[in-house]
Parts: sequence; C-alpha cells; structure tokens
Amino acid sequence: MRIAIIGTRGIPNHYGGFEQCAEYLAAGLAKKGYEVVVYNSHNHPYQEKDWNGVEIRHCYDPEFKLGTIGQFLYDLNCIKDVRKDKFDVILQLGYTSGSVWGWLLPRNAVVTTNMDGMEWKRQKYSKPVQKFLQFAEKLAVRYSDHLIADSVEIQRYLSGKYHKPSTYIPYGAIVFEQPNTSILADFELEPYNYDMLIARMEPENSVEIILDGVAKSNLNRKFLVVGCTDNTFGTYLKDKFKDHHNIIFCGGIYDMGKLNNLRYHSNVYFHGHTVGGTNPSLLEAMASNSLICSHNNKFNKAILGDDALYFANADEVAHSLIAAVKSSGVYNKFLVNNKDKINNIYTCENIINSYASHFESIVLERTKVYPNVSGRTEVALVLENS
Repeated sequence: MRIAIIGTRGIPNHYGGFEQCAEYLAAGLAKKGYEVVVYNSHNHPYQEKDWNGVEIRHCYDPEFKLGTIGQFLYDLNCIKDVRKDKFDVILQLGYTSGSVWGWLLPRNAVVTTNMDGMEWKRQKYSKPVQKFLQFAEKLAVRYSDHLIADSVEIQRYLSGKYHKPSTYIPYGAIVFEQPNTSILADFELEPYNYDMLIARMEPENSVEIILDGVAKSNLNRKFLVVGCTDNTFGTYLKDKFKDHHNIIFCGGIYDMGKLNNLRYHSNVYFHGHTVGGTNPSLLEAMASNSLICSHNNKFNKAILGDDALYFANADEVAHSLIAAVKSSGVYNKFLVNNKDKINNIYTCENIINSYASHFESIVLERTKVYPNVSGRTEVALVLENS
C-alpha cells in the first residue's frame, strides 16, 4: 500500500502537534512495510529525501514571503504533486488551508482527513476568518471519503453537525524512562523547583492567563515558557512580563530528550489548550511523569479525568502554584494513573496499528477498479449485501 501524508510542514518535527503525529506515524507505517511519502516544506530544516524509511518530498512553500496566503499555495503545490503519482491512501492532517483545494484531490486514492479541532473557535482569528474556517471545515467533510477524529468530543461534534461517522484515533506518546538532571544546568534549574508550560504562543492556549497567575502568585520560583515567540502575540507576552524575572521565555525547543527531562523534573506543568481534541503535548506531559494543571474544558478532561489539577482563571493558576508540591508525594496517584493511560491506551504502537487498520479497511471497500480511457481509474464501491 502506498500512503501519502499531506497537511503538515514536514518531518522530523520542528513545529507542532500534527508534525509530531506525522513523524511517529510515518516511521511506524514504514516499519510495517508500507510505502509512505510525507510532504515537507521546501525550507524545512531537514533536506534529505529519506527519513527512517519514509520518502520525503519537498514542495515550494512561499509562507516565508507571503504569510498566511503562502500556506494555501504550499498545500496546492503538495496536492499538485500528489496528482502526479499513484497512492492508495491520502492522509490529510487538518483542513485549514488545504480543503479549498479538495476538489483537486485524485479520485483514484481514498482520502481520509484528520479533522483536528474546531479551528474556527481560535481567538487569534477575526470574525471573517472564523467564518472562512467554518466553510473550510465543511469543504473538508465534503471532499473526504472518510474522517478521523482524535477526540471523542470531536467525534460527537462531527456526528452532530454533519451527520457523518468518523473513526476515533487519538495521538500517542512514549513513556519517558531515563530522566537525567544534567540538562537542567543549561537552564540553571534545580529539580522540582520550577514550573513550566509548552505551547505555541496563541491566545487560545491560555498562555497569558497562566502567566498572569504566575505574576499573582508572587513566587520567586522560575517559570519556563517553551514555545517560539516570533509572532505578534509572543512579542506582546514578552513585553508584558518583562519585569517578572522569574518568567523565562526559552523559545522553541524540539529536542525530545530535552523536553522530556524538563517536563519530568518540573514541579507543575501547565497545559492551557482550549481548542481541539487530544493534544500531543498533553500526552507527552503525561508520559513524562508531569504533575499537570490543565485548563478546565471537556477536551482535556476527556483525557485526564480526575488525574490532574485544573484552572479556569489566573487566580486558580496562582493557587495551584502556591499549593502544589510535586515532590511531596501527595499527587503520586495522578502520575501513576496518567502513565498507565499512556502504557495501555495512548501508545504509539496502538495508534500506528489503528491507522494501519483504518487504511486497510477503507482501501478494501474499493474492491473493483476499472481503467478508463484517460488512463485514470474509476473506482466502484461494492457494498456487502447490497
């Protein structure tokens, strides 16, 4: 089976959740013997044509010149290249800038789309952009043969709004088993004597609320903010909290070994994501033995249940910072239960197997293939017991 993965900036991950998903998924599928092609931005830091048995194809990405409109053109360039090849499955990760080109996706491949979260709810977008994203979501549903939901809440949403079934496949993580305190010296940190968050600098990730809580707590304990600040909101946050010397903006860190150690040795790890389904960074925090204080919403609670602290405002952030001491052992049950979830539910192996099973089943549905006069293929869907 030949599988194309589109919709990301590429692998190995240097950006975010979908890229992390594409990274372990592509490598896992290739290891199973599938032919996997991942589309990368032409200016991705990794410029080789092969990565862990996965073919990498670089397509021109003008985002660095044109901004957001460049994302749309990059997705178009990827789809144009997909049309030149023959794939059994096209996995589309997200729809924000790609679904407008959905009508161009080749008909001789089965298109399955991971619908991500409710992108149109993101606070960073203006009302017109939010309206467009609602339209883009509809297009993704229309032009996809199958839908994937990474959260049961997203699955319910898709069923209720579009009356279409979706396959529930969450993200996965690997339990971190080899902590090493040496990395802490690079940041002048001591184990369990700092708190942190990892997020893109976007309003809907509650970064400002969390940092307001840090300021309200009046603690001198260091607080690490891991995430690229080279955008308007990131610049705003750095300026707003410039006088709070315990708040340290570290920029983006993509070395998983460093991230795992920082999470493992932190006191409280804050997860502020409010839009979307199962966020990969949350699973990675659970896998890294983090004491998690999460934004109180249905997406996060569906994963964490009773095994986390929760906040809805800056006062609750401050309270958690003051009251929670990870090394006290009071929260050991949280840590054990979250680790068990990673070992038994959100394993990378389970996720890779789920995607492989999904691909096999949706290709199997198309059991009769007839070549037409143009050389392309028309596929007849044969339904059992019809």
